Amino acid sequence: MYKKIILLGSTGSIGTQTLDVCRKHNIKVVALSANRSVDKLEKQIIEFRPKYVCLTDENAGNNFKDKATKLGVKLIIGKEGLVQLAQLEEKDTVVLNAVVGIAGLEATLAAIESGKDVALANKESLVTGGKLVIDAVKRKGVKLLPVDSEHSAIFQCLQDPYSAKTLKKIILTASGGPFFGYTREQLENVTKEQALKHPNWSMGAKITIDSATLMNKGLELIEAVWLFGLKANDVQIVVHRQSIIHSAVQFADNSVIAQMGVPDMRLPIQYAITYPDRLDCPVDSLDFWNMKDLTFSAADSDTFLCLKAAIEAINKGGLYPCAVNGANERAVQLFLEDKIKFSDIGRIVYKVISHFNFSDEYTLEEVFETDRKAREFVDTQLL
Repeated sequence: MYKKIILLGSTGSIGTQTLDVCRKHNIKVVALSANRSVDKLEKQIIEFRPKYVCLTDENAGNNFKDKATKLGVKLIIGKEGLVQLAQLEEKDTVVLNAVVGIAGLEATLAAIESGKDVALANKESLVTGGKLVIDAVKRKGVKLLPVDSEHSAIFQCLQDPYSAKTLKKIILTASGGPFFGYTREQLENVTKEQALKHPNWSMGAKITIDSATLMNKGLELIEAVWLFGLKANDVQIVVHRQSIIHSAVQFADNSVIAQMGVPDMRLPIQYAITYPDRLDCPVDSLDFWNMKDLTFSAADSDTFLCLKAAIEAINKGGLYPCAVNGANERAVQLFLEDKIKFSDIGRIVYKVISHFNFSDEYTLEEVFETDRKAREFVDTQLL
């Protein structure tokens, strides 16, 4: 169990639930970061008393200087502050990266290079720079602990080292989002308000839209490939509307082990922070006597083109996942700004696959260049 935590992205959904866990188990918060949510951040500083704070938005940071001084914390302003926090010299400390988007990649790499274990909620770190991250983990001998409920479930199912060696397949569960069973024609008339209503989970706007397009599941498939060393064909996406089974694994003898629990992110967050210990957690327990039917269906990648794009991207390898991710981030932003339709997200993201040509090897600089080009490509589709 880690005694201290550096929390990147403290004011978002994952960040606030992480602090619930820290509060319950008296885990020392060394540092917090936020983008521009200064009011939330101030309350967190008062309660958890971190040594360091970062505001990546420069205007918000400059306006917060005097208050930071009064609160007795060292304030770092700008995106480079995420890297500085990740590199802090603190023993018995885990870096939990809950930053949204590709902005979290450099911080993940910085934490690993400084010899710290990383609890990873920033899926873009593996989606955009998976090879760089996994190579660094192997080189530095640190732990990469998954926070996403699905990857945490898989991780938990693989704790027996003897069985883990015979892993045959991953069953990656998906809620199906608010538009499960829709046709492409029905998706044409989807509104922003409908897309932001997830049936099971309470999340930020971007990840909620990703869940509605099934892009989130595509990104999770890419993550699973990197985290567990399988090929994309060895990951089966199954729509499980109740979000009770968070994922499962199949071994060489075809036996299946699944991890179950109520849909509450504090459970996988806590397991990453307290690993390998299991402690009392502030979540409800499953009531099997009153549990309704558990249902399973195939994911429809022909209708949900974001999922199809993600699968093709990881099969092609190299920087294709990075390009798909960048295009999706920009397309979701445009949708939330009412500049494109919901159905346009998938169409535009899928076009990226055939627009670019990448090799298998890449550098960190090429990751960011690919991301930039993918976003620019999305903007050209508006002309």
